[in-house]
Amino acid sequence: MLTSFQAIRWSVLRAMTPAINLLRKTGVPHQVHSYQHDPQASSYGLEAAEKMGLPAEQVFKTLVVSLDGRQLAVAVLPVSERLNLKQAAKALGAKKAEMADQAEVEKSTGYILGGISPLGQKKRLPTVIDASAQSFELVYVSAGRRGLEISLAPDRLQALTHAQFGRVTGKEHL
Repeated sequence: MLTSFQAIRWSVLRAMTPAINLLRKTGVPHQVHSYQHDPQASSYGLEAAEKMGLPAEQVFKTLVVSLDGRQLAVAVLPVSERLNLKQAAKALGAKKAEMADQAEVEKSTGYILGGISPLGQKKRLPTVIDASAQSFELVYVSAGRRGLEISLAPDRLQALTHAQFGRVTGKEHL
């Protein structure tokens, strides 16, 4: 039987993910937030915003795309928005982007869908963060597990992921 201290320590250890480990190792100011994940939720990102009482524009999802059918890349955007594949391709210097295959995404990032963090991925992928992130003091991204989020400054997220800021949401321009 675990003592209360051991139970708390076990709880903290279970919360460790590669994303959290990276932030702790680099000393980047951040905060970890948890909420009770509902497996029946239709949108993991919108669920996170709702359960944490945050504007959906401030909570960001991590999507992985395939560029020109050859290379994977990451787009980080508000959970309230849809990814514009043409904008993402342009921001990442490619002609075409399409959503990447789930198995390939999970193998490359080390995370499962719905819990993909832009931080601590197995392979560093080219990354673009929607420019709207720059309007917030803090943004919230997945900590690498459903029900676990990290808040940090957008410029710190950009530096850790070696990302660029760009427009990856919105309607197609004709």
